[in-house]
Amino acid sequence: MKRILSKKMPLAYVIGLFVVVVVATVGITQWMQNTNNAPTSTAQNCAVKIKRLDGYQHIKPIMFADEECPSESLSTLNQSISSIIGAYQQTQTVTAASVYFRDYDSAQWTVVNETEEYESGSLFKVPVLITFLKMEEENHGVLDKKISYSKPFSLAKEVNFNSKHIELGKQYTVRELLQYMIVYSDNNATSLLIANINKNTIQKLFEDLGMPKPNFYAPKFYFTVQGFSLFMRTIYNASYLSKENSEFAAQLLSQSDFKEGLLKGIPNGTPVAHKFGEAGDQNQVQLHESAIIYLDNKTYLLTVMTKGKDMKSLSKLLADISKTVYDTQKSEPLSSL
Repeated sequence: MKRILSKKMPLAYVIGLFVVVVVATVGITQWMQNTNNAPTSTAQNCAVKIKRLDGYQHIKPIMFADEECPSESLSTLNQSISSIIGAYQQTQTVTAASVYFRDYDSAQWTVVNETEEYESGSLFKVPVLITFLKMEEENHGVLDKKISYSKPFSLAKEVNFNSKHIELGKQYTVRELLQYMIVYSDNNATSLLIANINKNTIQKLFEDLGMPKPNFYAPKFYFTVQGFSLFMRTIYNASYLSKENSEFAAQLLSQSDFKEGLLKGIPNGTPVAHKFGEAGDQNQVQLHESAIIYLDNKTYLLTVMTKGKDMKSLSKLLADISKTVYDTQKSEPLSSL
């Protein structure tokens, strides 16, 4: 044994052994780096934000549990939406647009231009709907209360998309007024409801969602695209209202007769629960829509908010974005989650 160890190794053998060790070390290092850069690791490094509901002594129900990072797997969709918006902005018919998308089966989400704020317009009718249903849960019989429409309201602006409206001199139950407000987006029904709303209840709704309380003396309300989407998510998750009232809210939204936006980008007959809103003035108009789209047992939420020079261009932008998202979702396999 001593004689073997005492023998000198050939120089070529030593060099070869050194090369093998170096190559192996580099290979292991690269493998570890690739593993660390894998999507699963990125997802693991993204913090999960849990929003719980206060107001109980012994429990804190979960409202949302979200990864704070947008999903990398939706980066291609995000880029496609950004390109569509950019093309419209080059024509100078659109000044700003924001999009929030969430795949309910996989919990993946993405957002475009998330910090831009928009006038809520008729989108504010969704938190009003949720508030009255919460009032019903706190005091049974609210929905059957009758309210007289005895004098007209002074509405700030004319609307571009008209539908059915309540009639002066008639009585309506709160349930009927909610239908006019959501299905036909009737501003008179909305004004009548807001005149009878429990302001503490609606302010608590905003507070529970982690949003600034609405100022009813302010002339306008503002939302980001991701912020407003919380109301639609609350209805779909049944995380704030009872299951029965959440279902009732979604049913009303599914009867909305507005068809000049997101619905133009998907096939006729596709089940959709949605609400649109228009706002702005003579210098700039705004058109928004938020929709829960039920696609072959694969449900997703799409909210689009826009600013520009004319409603026709904004309406077409909503449709183009909707079609891009629909085509992407239709081509994706059903999630195993």
